[in-house]
Amino acid sequence: MNLSSLSASSASSHPLTPYGWDGRWEAKFAPYAEQGLLPGRVARVDRGLCDVITPVGIVRADTEFVVPRDPMKVVCTGDWVAVDPEGSDPRYVRTLLPRRTAFVRSTSSKRSEGQVLATNIDHVVICVSLAVELDLGRIERFLALAMSSSSGEALLHESADSWESGAQPVVVLTKADVVPDATTLSYFVQDVETTAPGVPVLPVSAREGEGLDVLTAILSGGTSVLLGQSGAGKSTLANALLGEDVMHVQATREVDEKGRHTTTTRNLLALPGGGVLIDTPGLRGVGLWDAESGVGQVFSEIEELAERCRFHDCAHAAEPGCAVLAAVEAGELPERRLESYRKLLRENQWIVAKTDARVRSELRRDWKRKGAQGRAAMEAKRGRWSS
Repeated sequence: MNLSSLSASSASSHPLTPYGWDGRWEAKFAPYAEQGLLPGRVARVDRGLCDVITPVGIVRADTEFVVPRDPMKVVCTGDWVAVDPEGSDPRYVRTLLPRRTAFVRSTSSKRSEGQVLATNIDHVVICVSLAVELDLGRIERFLALAMSSSSGEALLHESADSWESGAQPVVVLTKADVVPDATTLSYFVQDVETTAPGVPVLPVSAREGEGLDVLTAILSGGTSVLLGQSGAGKSTLANALLGEDVMHVQATREVDEKGRHTTTTRNLLALPGGGVLIDTPGLRGVGLWDAESGVGQVFSEIEELAERCRFHDCAHAAEPGCAVLAAVEAGELPERRLESYRKLLRENQWIVAKTDARVRSELRRDWKRKGAQGRAAMEAKRGRWSS
């Protein structure tokens, strides 16, 4: 038996295996094991303290020694860490192991800052309530983030079929029991599948138990994070997947069938059928963060059409020979999709420009060019009017 086989064998019998521990994490942790530190996975973070699942149980640890200047490197739910051994008082998180993946959004701050919502994830479960009108643009936004978020080893794939983040997105249409009939439900699924090409779209009723078996099978391999707006049914879905009422759930409003915001922290829990689940608070704002590659994957059909445009830098606005506009005119590409694509690219470019001088310079040149084109067009119109 070679060394890698020995490592995999020892990892499979490790107390942390149900929480995602494997041979690669064991290899990364080896230097800290020699120092007498304990491995653990962060289950919850609260004001500088965190609950860490270790081989000897859940311990409360202080994050003081790993407080970075970079907000992207703060301790987060899902992180693998090295903590002080038993007998230490107080106990501290001594270091973070390199993250494989991270789900990041931009903050509402005027400064360009990212907020890490969950780390070391394999599936991003985007929860969308069928109790309210579908917002396809918001689904596209979530998907762009899910397909872009990455950190450290996330860019190194073991499979060429992986999304760039290393995490597989899944769209779950919650509260399917409120849809009056199967035909209407099928239409909803088709609409979302068009919005999310290549992404599994699963209608689920946590109340009735419908669709849970398929979702459970998907989530059994790895760590999954539940994302969505407040009231999307994430906590109810989490309880159904866990088989018990672990997450607090408030009653649905009778007026409009909307759920209420319940989860206030990010929590990591082991699923009974295998896999790990991270539940998150509802997201009111979903700001993009370095998501150009994700936008390209979400709108892959537009990117493919763009390759046939006459000009390589075509903006798909009014240029001659634009294959994208031709597809819109022919009814092959919904205009809503193109508008959403433009909006997300503009937003992402603006976010990146906050910290990238080169991008800021390119934006200024683009604005000047468009301004000059606009003035030239107006002059041409005035010339026609006067003649």
